[in-house]
Amino acid sequence: MTLTEHSPAATGRASAAWGHLWPHFTRMSAGTGPVITRGEGAYVWDDRGRRVLDGLSGLFVVQAGHGRRELAQVMAAQAEELAYFPVWGYATPPVVRLAERLADAAPGDLDRVFFTTGGGEAVESAWKVAKQYFKLTGRPLKHKVISRAVAYHGTPQGALAITGLPAMKQQFEPLTPGGFRVPNTNIYRAREHGDDPVAFGRWAADRIEEAILFEGPETVAAVVLEPVQNSGGCLTPPPGYFQRVREICDTYDVLLVSDEVIGAFGRHGTTFACEKFGYAPDIVTCAKGMSSGYAPIGAMITTERIVEPFLRGKTIFPHGYTFGGHPVAAAVALANLDIFDNERLNQRVLDNEAAFGATMRKLLDLPIVGDVRGDGYFWAVELVKDKTTKQTLDADERERLIRGFLPQALFDNGLYCRPDDRGDPVVQVAPPLICGQPEFDEIERILRHTLTEATTLL
Repeated sequence: MTLTEHSPAATGRASAAWGHLWPHFTRMSAGTGPVITRGEGAYVWDDRGRRVLDGLSGLFVVQAGHGRRELAQVMAAQAEELAYFPVWGYATPPVVRLAERLADAAPGDLDRVFFTTGGGEAVESAWKVAKQYFKLTGRPLKHKVISRAVAYHGTPQGALAITGLPAMKQQFEPLTPGGFRVPNTNIYRAREHGDDPVAFGRWAADRIEEAILFEGPETVAAVVLEPVQNSGGCLTPPPGYFQRVREICDTYDVLLVSDEVIGAFGRHGTTFACEKFGYAPDIVTCAKGMSSGYAPIGAMITTERIVEPFLRGKTIFPHGYTFGGHPVAAAVALANLDIFDNERLNQRVLDNEAAFGATMRKLLDLPIVGDVRGDGYFWAVELVKDKTTKQTLDADERERLIRGFLPQALFDNGLYCRPDDRGDPVVQVAPPLICGQPEFDEIERILRHTLTEATTLL
């Protein structure tokens, strides 16, 4: 049957969802949440018939928007022709074409593609390939990875060791050894050079060199960084930061991994975000927007220098995934990239990012908003108790606002986005790349209304 607004069947389905489903990253004692039944363009509908602007692209994923019939048709055609075959020593036509397309689009000499089913697997693969690469090239002690404080890089045991969020790790320790942290690039909270972005960027990058020297360059395999750090709230790189990081990695023979699970495929207006920020990584990890979420797929892309020792003799990379390089996922990713080209989605982001940023910065007049920051179609609003002193919210206030009020209030007011306090408390927005000024205005209006309500709770 078709569910209609407030129907008993719809209400029953929402309640039943929590009877057998174990949702991800969810406080299950809080009870039932909305059941999302369909999507079209930049909007989704729940089982009560409410239309909600998808201000987070699902989870930084649905770049081309919901309900693209042409993508569904490509998936059906591929499934009918060949639904599945592994890439364990074999290939399928869509996987070959997608690998070639990604290699052509990637900057520099990034041209070898290892497929996964998601971002965490791509990061896991990058660490494993870095370890084996240095063993194969006669530097077996190089195994450690440096990442940034508050950064999120995935939940597998290896990727979780790279993640810089203690609360996400403590239930699963001991983790894979070898992960070390350096400061991130939150200039709003900077204690050093907060009034000088160039000096701050140099200071933050130099902490990476300091960590390499402290651990010993002969033991450090990789530095893993997002172009714009997600967790903590859209922490953009200061001028010169990545250029200095590249210099440090070259000096100490450390691989630079650009974790673009969120950043790739148009989120910042380029296919790969490292292009926009002017640096050349040794490895790129990507996922999410590759298929606009129509099928799960991710990838690790390396340079020929990295893959060369794996091509010798009897050497293999003893690592892989059953569904990595799934032919249906690869086919829909190719069709999704066709949409990027045909509708010029990357250029759309570049053309509109200034207007989106200006619209978001209107929220700075609210007493609860301390900072608005971001790039492309990826923005965060940092919440504070006192704008003058930048005093952040205490634990009780975070509980009331970030978990108790904002998620439901924003959704009820017509906006799905992300209240988050893994670092300082923020609300993040990352709408589909098909959005323009009308959607920007709607996002700002709903945020303004909801955050004004939130101020009274402080």
